[in-house]
Amino acid sequence: MSKYDVVMGAVITKPRTSLENKTGSWRTRRPVVDVEKCVNCLLCWIYCPDSAIMRLEDHIAINYDYCKGCGICAEECPRKAITMVEEG
Repeated sequence: MSKYDVVMGAVITKPRTSLENKTGSWRTRRPVVDVEKCVNCLLCWIYCPDSAIMRLEDHIAINYDYCKGCGICAEECPRKAITMVEEG
C-alpha cells in the first residue's frame, strides 16, 4: 500500500436522526419539575444541550428519552423548580 491509497473508513449504511438514537439511558440523575414553582420562564429550555425540555402551555416537561441528566436545567432555573434526583 502506498501513502496515496485511500483506506476505507466507517461506512454509514443508513443515515439516522437523533430521534432514532434515544440517549436517556446514559443518565444517572434525572431532573424533576415542581410545576407549582415553575413560572415558565423557559431558561431551562434555552440552556438544555439535548433539547429534552418540552414547552407546555403553563410549564415545562422533560423528555426522559433524550435527557442525559447533566443538570444544566436545574442550575439555570431561577425559581429552583427543577431538582436532580438519583435515577432508579
